[in-house]
Amino acid sequence: MTMVNVFKTDVQSAVAAGNVISDLLQIYPYLKVTFDLEDEDKMMRVEGFFFTADDVIICLKENGYRGIYLPIDFDQ
Repeated sequence: MTMVNVFKTDVQSAVAAGNVISDLLQIYPYLKVTFDLEDEDKMMRVEGFFFTADDVIICLKENGYRGIYLPIDFDQ
C-alpha cells in the first residue's frame, strides 16, 4: 500500500525544494515528492513505500528548513 504524508514547511524557493527532493531521493529513490510553494504553508507531499515521516523531517532540517508532519485520518 502506498503511503502519503503531508508536511507544512518553511521552504521558500523552487531551488531549495529541489535540493530537499534530491536529498530524499538519495535515501528513498522511488518516492514521489512535490511542493506547493504557492500555498501559504509551503506544503510538501511525499508518496511511496517504506519511508518515515521522521526521515523526511531530518532531511528538511539538514537542508536548513523545518517541517511539521500533518497526519490525516480518513476514518473521521
